[in-house]
Amino acid sequence: MSLLETLRTNLSEVRNRRAQHRMLAQRNPGFRAAMRADIPAALKYRGERSEIRDKWDLALQGVRLAWVSDAFLAQAVYRGRVALRRHGVPVLPAVAHRVSMVLSDVCIGEPVVMAPGVYIPHGQVVVDGLTEVGSDVILFPWTTIGLRSGNFQGPKVGDGVRLGTGARVLGPVQVGADVSVGANAVVVSDVPDGVTVVGVPARKVTS
Repeated sequence: MSLLETLRTNLSEVRNRRAQHRMLAQRNPGFRAAMRADIPAALKYRGERSEIRDKWDLALQGVRLAWVSDAFLAQAVYRGRVALRRHGVPVLPAVAHRVSMVLSDVCIGEPVVMAPGVYIPHGQVVVDGLTEVGSDVILFPWTTIGLRSGNFQGPKVGDGVRLGTGARVLGPVQVGADVSVGANAVVVSDVPDGVTVVGVPARKVTS
């Protein structure tokens, strides 16, 4: 293959990847919808309150959370980045990604689809690949939802999942709703709804 043909092939692959990322971005919630769920989730799990009075209270709490929590600010920047990408804005999404990483080591990849209402208590969180994260999910520090070598298909994490500190969910696996993944567990196979898994590789806790 000539150099020109190689360049054309590479350019075509880049264009296809960008088109796929734009399509995935459309599956993500809009900025307002995401923050309307993310803010109450953060307040709830921080043990502060469970209700929002009105839109002004929502905005005030969002600003306050961004001030007191680097991880929440990084998450808000991520939501803004997705909104920019949805509208086809160039350059700024990449800048926002860097800002999230600098603020709290929160690294969420371009193809990730993350439902509203996710809570990240602290930083050092990685989510990457063709990955879906449901609502009411908590990602504790040093967690990774990502890939196995040679496969860009990532996990599907159901609603209400709790990933303990240092947990890993890797590859094209499905984690059911209301699952608890223990600290430092490594999930490499499907997990049914409503169970707790621990260990390396992660296995269901039996009573």
